[in-house]
Amino acid sequence: MDIGQLDFNIPDDKLRTLCEHEKTAVKNLGTPCARKLRARLADLMAADNVRALVAGHPHPLKGNRHGQFALDLHGGVRLVFKSANNPIPCHDDGGINWSLVTKVSIVYIGDYHD
Repeated sequence: MDIGQLDFNIPDDKLRTLCEHEKTAVKNLGTPCARKLRARLADLMAADNVRALVAGHPHPLKGNRHGQFALDLHGGVRLVFKSANNPIPCHDDGGINWSLVTKVSIVYIGDYHD
């Protein structure tokens, strides 16, 4: 999708269907979560970079999800993405400089705590 300043793509067909078809999102996530998903996707389209995101408790992830970033949806479900910039902008210490990330790839929608 190339709408807005922050470009994002959804390489997984099931995730793309979940994001593009409201009926599928409601069926799989429930109405409140599907509504939040649509709002977070609109936020992604409107943002200039990842750090410009404010809704959904935006936060970088750690552990086995290091290098990924999450937005809360509803009831523990998160929208998770990674930088699609090439090269990935980094701080001097090697951490991702999310304020310079302008391209993301959605990699997961669900509760990764399960």
